[in-house]
Amino acid sequence: MKVIEINNLTKDYEVGFWRKKKVRALDGLSLSVDANQIFGFLGANGAGKTTTLKLLMRLIFPTSGSARILGHDISVVKMHSRIGYLPENPYFYDYLTARELLEYCGQLFGLTPSVRKKQAASLLSRVRLDEKRWDTQLRKFSKGMLQRVGLAQSLINDPEIVFLDEPMSGLDPVGRREVRDLIASLREEGKTIFMCSHILSDIEVLCDQVAILKRGKLAQLGYLDELRQRNDDPNRMEVLVTGTDAATLKRYLTNGNVTPTPRGLRIEIGAENEIEAVLTGLRLAGGKLVAVQPIKQSLEELFLD
Repeated sequence: MKVIEINNLTKDYEVGFWRKKKVRALDGLSLSVDANQIFGFLGANGAGKTTTLKLLMRLIFPTSGSARILGHDISVVKMHSRIGYLPENPYFYDYLTARELLEYCGQLFGLTPSVRKKQAASLLSRVRLDEKRWDTQLRKFSKGMLQRVGLAQSLINDPEIVFLDEPMSGLDPVGRREVRDLIASLREEGKTIFMCSHILSDIEVLCDQVAILKRGKLAQLGYLDELRQRNDDPNRMEVLVTGTDAATLKRYLTNGNVTPTPRGLRIEIGAENEIEAVLTGLRLAGGKLVAVQPIKQSLEELFLD
């Protein structure tokens, strides 16, 4: 079932003062997202990721094109009660406490006092915010703590789809791992997550499908394994060695690109039949073989390509 459907979505902005000109932030974007998956939305700064999310949230309006969420046009206000949203830079009223903010958001969704009180406490625990800070004003929170509160408010209405714009922003490595586990658990509960992130390792670990934007246009779309197979060279191999230095090894090699790594030297070759020549050179250099394996394209390489 397609829970998000975007059809030829385009957004132009007017810039300038006297001589206005149009700048296209999003150019004919079309994609769909299946239910119960984590969808990664990637792109360089200015590629159109946040513009797309703002269009879906109806914070701004498209120049042309359309989009549907949960079978309804995005202009249907009632549908928005079934989704959650964490903006890239969440801004909350500074003098509210974390608990008060969540209870206020619950009130906006029509939750009863007892339900919103229980939901607020449950979510603050779930995002691992220290209970001693629940009744502290938000103006005293760090960026990472505000990010946790923002994630909690996006879940206050128990949404079917959660839109997350840079959910790991401001978090330390422990916090990133905790939020990553939380996002994975949302999928297990049957929710759909549409996530923008610059942290490629998190996308690589979490996401089922990814879309890559380039200058407002869709450059790649598909499951990660499929995208890698599409771009991989099946003949590329790497040989990991230790026991010698790069300068010595290069004197005995007739092929291969040598790169120092923390684990030793990495030799990249173009085909499997070149391995024997590398091993001969390694023996002459007095080195030791650690591993031979095919090179799989990482998400970072795919993104940069």
